[in-house]
Amino acid sequence: MVFQKPPDGGWGWVIVVVSFFTQFLCYGSPLAVGVLYLEWLDAFGEGKGKTAWVGSLANGIGLLASPVCSICVSSFGARPVAIFSGFMVAGGLMMSSFAPNIYFLYVSYGIVVGLGCGLLYTATVTITCQYFDKRRGLALGLISTGSSVGLFIYAALQRELIELYGLDGCLLIVGALSLNILACGSLMRPLESSSSPPEKDKVDKVPDQYFVYHEKEKTVEENISILEKGYIDEKCVNNAPDCKQENILNKNVLNSININEKDTYKKKVVEQTNFCKQLAKRKWQLYLTYWKETMVLFKNKVFSALFVAILLFDIGGFPPSLLMEDVARSANLSEDDYYMPLISIIGIMTTVGKLILGILADFKWVNTLYLYVTTLLMTGVALFAIPFAKSYLTLAMLSGILGFLTGNWSIFPYVTTKTVGIEKLTHAYGILMFFAGLGNSLGPPIVGWFYDWTQEYDTAFYFSGFCVLLGGFLLLLAALPCWNVCTNQSSKLPSNTYSYKVASNA
Repeated sequence: MVFQKPPDGGWGWVIVVVSFFTQFLCYGSPLAVGVLYLEWLDAFGEGKGKTAWVGSLANGIGLLASPVCSICVSSFGARPVAIFSGFMVAGGLMMSSFAPNIYFLYVSYGIVVGLGCGLLYTATVTITCQYFDKRRGLALGLISTGSSVGLFIYAALQRELIELYGLDGCLLIVGALSLNILACGSLMRPLESSSSPPEKDKVDKVPDQYFVYHEKEKTVEENISILEKGYIDEKCVNNAPDCKQENILNKNVLNSININEKDTYKKKVVEQTNFCKQLAKRKWQLYLTYWKETMVLFKNKVFSALFVAILLFDIGGFPPSLLMEDVARSANLSEDDYYMPLISIIGIMTTVGKLILGILADFKWVNTLYLYVTTLLMTGVALFAIPFAKSYLTLAMLSGILGFLTGNWSIFPYVTTKTVGIEKLTHAYGILMFFAGLGNSLGPPIVGWFYDWTQEYDTAFYFSGFCVLLGGFLLLLAALPCWNVCTNQSSKLPSNTYSYKVASNA
């Protein structure tokens, strides 16, 4: 399989549109789960930390399984994976409407829906990067706004559906809407050119197969002799007087077996054994290659700092989108001043942020790594300011700022591509998304547990802000120009070792 040169247009714009609606349909409910979170708190009466696991799993499990998702997309293609994942998301949402307790939601909403979203996210990002090169930042920014628009619309939609049809009816309708992912996935035409597979070197394999054949042939002869002996011994033990007669009869029967049938049996056994041996050897080599490439990636200091930064960012930066509605309710805000759900503000500003940051990433004079670091540092400062917000206006402003900065998700694939190259994007992105999913899964429960222990959110958001700031400073240190002195010695390193400076200039 040989990929064509990215067309930067044409059918690529169709890919952008269907990827936008795919992320809109699959991530709308999980990102707007803060509305459902309040209903689940009242319905099941569990603690905030325990209930927060539902939303955190839905947003984190797909990222945790990103290496598996990447393998699935690489093996089967974006289109089959998208269609299959559409069934997963729709089925998980519909199953959640019948949840008898919070533990059922962990599986139906958290794992099933979350894994489906992870597969869809990997499929849309991968196929978009294949279709675009020069306009990749714009394309990724456009498709990533689908989840943000979904957050904005689904926050109000789910609230309205709950009032009209209840929590169960809301989940059934949202699940039915997710079936439209199937239509979007069917339009994800792969960008590849047909090429004949390389011819196998049959001459080199003949001696090995010949050796294996005769080795297995000898083993078959020994096995037949053992079976004959075991059969005769068993008869002798059970019926000693007739032992001699049975021995004579058995030998006559065994000697009368057709030689051609024996040879056919031997050949089949040898062929199946040889096939299993070659398959196991090939799979083992693939696993070894995967881990060797992973170790090479972590030798890049920027990539190593990037995985720490994304982990800490998701631990601290994701909870506001899930818990901001409960923060407003805990602040005893007046309903007259509550003009728009805070989660909707986060959603619409995330859309704006993804678009603007995606466009900025396409400018040659903008260093996307430093741009990403800036968003991390500003997010940490905004999280520190949440405990001081005591009115709807200040909470709405902070929600807008956090939403805009969360738009850095649109440039994260861009940063990853510039760090490791397009050839290693699927592999590296899967690893980074695993740590992002770990942060998504741990962040909201940790904040919820802080509230259960202290009965206030102040300490929790101080902790969140510290995590994001720490990740931003570590990534900034790894990207400083002073490290380029060490990079000049890269000629002594293996040829497949990457540095951000070289990759970004490629």
